[in-house]
Amino acid sequence: MIVNITDYGKTDNNNFVEYSVSDLTSDQMEFLNDNLGEETEIDGNLFKLKMYFDDRLYPFQSDVAKFRLDDFIAREEIEMNVFLSSFLEDM
Repeated sequence: MIVNITDYGKTDNNNFVEYSVSDLTSDQMEFLNDNLGEETEIDGNLFKLKMYFDDRLYPFQSDVAKFRLDDFIAREEIEMNVFLSSFLEDM
């Protein structure tokens, strides 16, 4: 599984992060699409996930994130990979 952050920011006063996940089987994508409580979509061979965060939990808001953005993006991608992998164990 490969997780990439494709977009992040603020829309309608909501902080969001959009993820694109590749290298999943169609069964895995369907399982995630049916069982995650977040905004999800299957787009061909990609599973897309959009998560919303309140201000205190949004990872890209801190001053440190502004100077070390690549590190914060990489950490978020790793954390989402671990989360989805553990979620798929219930499949």
